[in-house]
Amino acid sequence: MAKKLMKGNVAIAEAAVQAGCRYYFGYPITPQNEVPEYLSKRIREVGGVFKQAESEVASINMVFGASAAGGRAMTSSSGLGIALMQEGISNLSATQIPAVILNVSRGGPGIGTIQAAQQDYMQMTRGGGNGDYHCLVYAPWDMQEACDLMQRAFDKADEYRMVAMVYTDATLSAMMESVEIKENAGSKELMENKPWALSPEAHEGGRNKIEAVWNEPKDCMAFNEMMKDKYDRVIANETMVDLIDVEDADFVIVAYGTTARIAQGALKYAKAEGVKVGMIRPVTLWPFPYEAVYEYTKNAKGILVAEMAINQLEEDVRMAVDHDRLILHLGTCGGVMPSAKEMAKVIVEVAKEVL
Repeated sequence: MAKKLMKGNVAIAEAAVQAGCRYYFGYPITPQNEVPEYLSKRIREVGGVFKQAESEVASINMVFGASAAGGRAMTSSSGLGIALMQEGISNLSATQIPAVILNVSRGGPGIGTIQAAQQDYMQMTRGGGNGDYHCLVYAPWDMQEACDLMQRAFDKADEYRMVAMVYTDATLSAMMESVEIKENAGSKELMENKPWALSPEAHEGGRNKIEAVWNEPKDCMAFNEMMKDKYDRVIANETMVDLIDVEDADFVIVAYGTTARIAQGALKYAKAEGVKVGMIRPVTLWPFPYEAVYEYTKNAKGILVAEMAINQLEEDVRMAVDHDRLILHLGTCGGVMPSAKEMAKVIVEVAKEVL
């Protein structure tokens, strides 16, 4: 597909179609409503199934059914809808059924506001369901990356047999940018090679079955240990991070998504004041790039964690940094967005004291 000017939610939805998604189940909630609106027609054009469920609880379980049968399925919502899906996400993880979930986040807690926020960070990276499980979480900062990561999410969900999430916000969902969406980007081998999937046809040894009940504690422990080995492979192979001017920086901004995009301006303002500053942008929120944050901040005089939330990303940064470094925090929430000048001001004022 040639480059085309597209609205964020529509571009991500088309990227899912091109990745081989043929089953969409969802429930309306602002600010992601253009996703089901677009897919209600588009997914049928490629022979797929669209279903507006009666609730988010129903939609995640419909995804469960379609994915269990070997199809590429997804849902989308915002934070309070994702909250209702947590039992289903835990069950998908327990049965190792791949699925893709788009979270177009808004301010919270509760019903909150419909404006952009990043207050679902803990929900996305820690999960709200029961048990030891993880989901791959991608956090794009522009629409081209959002489309690419949506397509990657489907492949990686199939490859590791796990839930993959794409985490955007109300700003990214509403802006229009030029994007080039890869046609039929989904891996054919990953889509077709699913010997575990349910089927009306008997396999050698009988029909497949999907279950997640262990009568013996030792069996449940063995399963969890096997899952830990899988998550260790994901950490080793799938951690993604973008490093900008960090090699000799005196101050390092850590930010993701829309906030990282704003922080680009802060880099320019701070550099104009004579401060050497760089940025670490986590592209995967889980796995979090702990090693990169440690390595590229160990010689810095200070770190600024910028996020549209209160001390959520900061928690992971503090876990990564076990050396004695000044950690500053600039957090906005509830739909209030930070400015590049605010970020630069914090850095420049502190730099005058410590440099």
